[in-house]
Amino acid sequence: MTKPKMHTPDLVAQNIEWVAERLPGCITESMNEKGEVVRAVDFDLLRQELSKEIVDGPQERYHLNWPGKREALLAANAPIAKTLRPCREESVDFDTTQNLFIEGDNLDALKLLQETYLNKVKMIYIDPPYNTGNDFVYSDRFASSTAEYLLLSRQQDDTGQRLVANTESNGRFHSDWLSMLYPRLRLARSLLADAGLIFVSIDDGEAANLRLLMDEVFGGDNFVAAIAWEKRYTRSNNARMFYSLKDTILVYRKSATLAFLREPRSDESKGIYSNPDNDPRGVWTSSSYVNPATKENRPNLVYPITSPKGAVIEHPTHAWKYSLSEHERHVAEKRLWWGQDGTAKYPRLKVFLEERPDGLVPIDIWKYEESGTTDEGGAELKQLFGAAVFDNPKPTKLIQRMLSLLPSDEKDGIVLDFFAGSGSSAHALMAQQMNGGAQHRFIMVQLPEECAVGSEAMRLGFRNIAAVSKERIRKAGGLLREKATLLGEHSDLGFRVLKVDSSNMKDVYYRPDKATPALLGGHVDNIKEDRSDEDLLFQVLLDWGVDLSLSIKKETISGKPVYFVDTNALAACFASGIDEEFVKELASRKPLRAVFRDAGYGGDDVKINVEQIFKQLSPGTEVKTL
Repeated sequence: MTKPKMHTPDLVAQNIEWVAERLPGCITESMNEKGEVVRAVDFDLLRQELSKEIVDGPQERYHLNWPGKREALLAANAPIAKTLRPCREESVDFDTTQNLFIEGDNLDALKLLQETYLNKVKMIYIDPPYNTGNDFVYSDRFASSTAEYLLLSRQQDDTGQRLVANTESNGRFHSDWLSMLYPRLRLARSLLADAGLIFVSIDDGEAANLRLLMDEVFGGDNFVAAIAWEKRYTRSNNARMFYSLKDTILVYRKSATLAFLREPRSDESKGIYSNPDNDPRGVWTSSSYVNPATKENRPNLVYPITSPKGAVIEHPTHAWKYSLSEHERHVAEKRLWWGQDGTAKYPRLKVFLEERPDGLVPIDIWKYEESGTTDEGGAELKQLFGAAVFDNPKPTKLIQRMLSLLPSDEKDGIVLDFFAGSGSSAHALMAQQMNGGAQHRFIMVQLPEECAVGSEAMRLGFRNIAAVSKERIRKAGGLLREKATLLGEHSDLGFRVLKVDSSNMKDVYYRPDKATPALLGGHVDNIKEDRSDEDLLFQVLLDWGVDLSLSIKKETISGKPVYFVDTNALAACFASGIDEEFVKELASRKPLRAVFRDAGYGGDDVKINVEQIFKQLSPGTEVKTL
């Protein structure tokens, strides 16, 4: 019987395994700090394997580099022994919703999501802290405890306050910001589906660095667009030089699997189509038949055209757009338009809406009329809270426009925002569904960063930004729910709150080499005393890579509580006194997976026989013990 590993994947070990499979000659042995022989990569040989020239040392090359980049890469790859603990009291529709809100450091959260959501996220939108000199910036010293690294890096004072300014005077102004974002983008990329898109908002301060960083993480070939979003439309004369009316939104795809993008036609674009001649093919618009090229440039497109009145028409200087054979087809299909009375000087080609490809080619300038402004984002929050509880929130209209680029035939996609802020992304997705959009689900991640003293949020009783975000989603969902009731519509307007925390397992579980007979006497149960059955259930879901949004039902079997996930995907019982009769009853349900608590067995004989009972009654069940 196997035991859950109860920590995130060791990405370094996985990468070494990947190299070993493809370039086994690059694998060597090395001594670690404990004097143990471990497998390692011969980087000199690896560099040679990847070069057509002799590599005898570092060479100049085009790349983005900064102080702390290697440490940031280590931070991305280092495993963590943490978990996600469910919080029913802060959730909405906990048992049925497929939406998730994760409270905690997003680096931890992204690691915890790796096995469950690898290559499954359809769209990522993030609005990371802009590097203005006053914003909070994360620091990721993975080698020490959270409290220790926050204190040492001066991100936290001795009262536990975690807010620092990344001021230009610290000497690593741009480097610290890049080091914060780099590991998070690397982890986010692995979650993105092959046909997925990521949108990142940024101002001019780090736009150039972010573009290079995104090129490195996602590949320059996967750059899609640098959208100029008109975030406001009136200038301020308080600016000393230029006043910015725009932000940049960088768009990248995961891979070339995504090769086609369209956005829905707006009412304005549909307005150019009409049907003045009652054509049975429906509404149409017209395009010029005259080629910009001259007759001399395109002699093969020069020929006479006969009008409906019998006149022979030739353009005096320019060729036609279409070949003679195409023109004859247009005439046969009655696609030439000579005006309402048939006396136009030159024909135009009828273009029918029904024959046009779905949607419009996206453009990289998003005007405020179609995409909203920061003022609109603030107004949305004031409508919900009665006050400005968040600075410069993104309008839901902006994020809905991003969502509209997802293929309409793809349902149940996952939308991830790991800098959730005020919760605009969740609000936008729920509103999009109410307007007839695809029924996607969201994963929001937000650090419980303290609200500023004296702020409107603090005045209203919100201690941290995560609390503001959760309440915004509750309030927005409540308003949309009223609309759904009135219109008879249904959407998922709930969310399941999960909080990043230390592992449910006692330290001896991870460091058995430190165990002594006396210590083991106090650790017969390897689960921390303050952890609930649902806490254990969600750590098992993470360890097994089971979707965290699946339905959960609690039943009683032989007087013991059993959790069934997605009907029969997983059965978990963490009660004590488990005997063979109970195990037989559970095995008769034939779950795909079953898990028990190590200290829950009624005796060693039961623990030994569990696997045999399942092999006899449900051989397809995978069994684990915590």
